[in-house]
This record gives sequence, structure tokens and C-alpha cells, in this order.
Amino acid sequence: MTSMSRARVARRIAAGAAYGGGGIGLAGAAAVGVFLAEVRLARRAVGGGSDPHVPNADGRYGHLYDTPGEPPLRLTLLGDSTAAGQGVHRAGQTPGALLASGLAAVAERPVMLRNVALPGARSDDLDRQVALVLADQSLAPDICVIMVGANDVTHRMPPTRSVRHLSSAVRRLRTAGAEVVVGTCPDLGTIEPVQQPLRWLARRTSRQLAAAQTIGAVEQGGRTVSLGDLLGPEFEANPRELFGPDNYHPSAEGYATAAMAVLPTVCAALGLWPAEEERPDASRREGFLPVARAAAEAASEAGTEVTAAMPTGPKGPWALLKRRRRRRVPEPTHAPVTP
Repeated sequence: MTSMSRARVARRIAAGAAYGGGGIGLAGAAAVGVFLAEVRLARRAVGGGSDPHVPNADGRYGHLYDTPGEPPLRLTLLGDSTAAGQGVHRAGQTPGALLASGLAAVAERPVMLRNVALPGARSDDLDRQVALVLADQSLAPDICVIMVGANDVTHRMPPTRSVRHLSSAVRRLRTAGAEVVVGTCPDLGTIEPVQQPLRWLARRTSRQLAAAQTIGAVEQGGRTVSLGDLLGPEFEANPRELFGPDNYHPSAEGYATAAMAVLPTVCAALGLWPAEEERPDASRREGFLPVARAAAEAASEAGTEVTAAMPTGPKGPWALLKRRRRRRVPEPTHAPVTP
């Protein structure tokens, strides 16, 4: 699928989500059914999935930056097993811990991490997760990171419904004063035991949902980062290094790769990135595009950020497409300090 055709389909999905349209299919139902059957077989072939238990990484990071009277930044993660950190054994290896410690180092402030993500969750669980996040105003987050979408694809949730729930979550969090960064649907075409042509179908479906998620999130005031690298080219090249023991969830190195892609956008959303890096760099193919085109391009290149730029233009809202330089996120060297 070309970038232009992906942009058109993503725009139709986002419009359907906004106006209550029905399920716009990303591929034929029969083909998707075959793909899902193969995914289930693949997961059984590699051990039936990993232990649903995930390490609890909640707590205070960057205690070295404690300043009397200055509150910590509050970071909250929402979403599915990817956000929760399923597949690793130590709290410091989860994406939440990696992002919290990285953010603390950049901001030179402590960061209080809270993770409400649920392994196996789909986008319709975001309603519950957001309610949990906003229930206690004393714990109101400064920034939220949402990673969701893979289970929507494997459980055949209509993409309009998926995007509707995500857009609602972003809108509610932004209304509450939090910045929001969405890690869009990862590329399911690289689950190792899934064979062609179903790998191609899985890739196409995943990227189409990622593009539609980008439109929905950006139009509600969030930023997105494409997570193709999470289950993308680097995983394809180094599956034993970047996949966890179940060959389905990322390993510690895989989560570090994802955190490297997301951290610069988290910092930029909080105004912590140098101002000169917020301008588009033509040498890195950055620039202003209609939001649907920016979403389609981002879905094709992992690690690409999309953020709202101008409210309207001749082709609808415009967005800034950024390809930020990644920075290595060190694994926390100590357990978080619980509040």
C-alpha cells in the first residue's frame, strides 16, 4: 500500500471514529481470520505466551535530583502488555522504568511513575484505565504514555472503534492537563513463526491502524511515535536478541529500543528538549504535512513523531513530522523509591 492510499484509508477510519461510523475493514474478514488462527498457532508453538505477571516498577526515580519543596514530575503509562512490560523479569527493564529514569536524567528532577497498563488490554479498556488515572487529583499526571493496538488487530476490533476509544482517552487526559504521547500499534508482521503471505497482511493491517491512531491522537492534542521498531526491522534482523522468551513480547533490549524512540518525544512534550531541535530539519526529511499524510509516513518508518502544527489548511489539519535522534536509555541501576 502506498503512503497516499494509506493516508486516505486512515482518514476514513478516523472520520468514522469521530462521527460514529461502523467498522471499516482493513482487510478481508476471511484473510484476517486465517491470520488470527496462525497467530494463535504461532503463540502455542513458542510456548503459549509468557507469564502474564509483570514486575511492579511504580515508584520514584531520580532521587539524586531531589530538591526540597519541588514536587516530582508524574509519568503514567497506560495500554497493553507492551506498556506494562510483560516478558521481562526485573522492574528496571520495563518501559515505564526506563522512561522514568531517562526523563529524570533529562529534567534533572525526580519522576514518580505509575503504570495502569493491563496485559491483553485492547483500546476499549482505556476508558477504565483513564478513569483510574483521573480518580485521584493528588496523583494527576504531568504526562501520559499510551501503548496500545496489537490486541485490537489480533481480536479483530473494528478500527473505527479502536481509534474512537484512543481518541477519547487522549481527549480526557489532555482536558485534565496532562501531556499525552501515544506509541502506535507495533508491526505484527514480524512475529517470527507467522509465515507469508500472512506476515504481509499483518504488517499492512498494523500499519494502517497505526496511521489511523495517529490522526485520532494528534487531532485531540496528543503526540504519537510509531513503534514499528518494537516488532519491526530490528526485531526481524535480531529476533533472538530483541524478542523475549515467548518470541511474542519484547526482551529487555527490545523494550530499551522502544524507550529510546519514545523518550525524546516525552521530553519535547514537557518542553525539556532544546528549542532548536523543535524546528523541522529538512536534511532529516522533517516538515509540515496534512495530518493524514504525516500519519501514513510515520506508520512506514518506526520512531517517527507526529504532533499538531496548524489547526487547518487546504487539506485539513496539519502536523509536524519529526525524526528525532534517539538517545540510549540506561537501565535503572537501583530499585525505585516507593512513595
